[in-house]
Amino acid sequence: MFNFFRNSSKLSQAQAYEQLQNDKSIKLIDVRSRDEFREGHIANAINIPLDTLMNQIQNKITNKDDKIFVVCLSGSRANSAVSYMQKIGYTQVYSIGGVATWNYGLTK
Repeated sequence: MFNFFRNSSKLSQAQAYEQLQNDKSIKLIDVRSRDEFREGHIANAINIPLDTLMNQIQNKITNKDDKIFVVCLSGSRANSAVSYMQKIGYTQVYSIGGVATWNYGLTK
């Protein structure tokens, strides 16, 4: 009945890119530091560094049912952010890995 072992909180970058192109309501959060973010980020990403996520996320994204993609440099911080957000009630939050492997262009 319940499949607790299915990891539905990760998307491939190809899936994420396609969805971002087709659904402008998706929120994209980059949890890297501000300096890392300034070096280059995915277009339309919101920078909320992981160390400030606990204090900022509920003010930045008030609807816990919004679809949210989370990215960092390699995927590790994104996974931590997704875990935290799920614990506080966000229902559609997905790690899309890291910008280090993002093949769809970055902006400054």
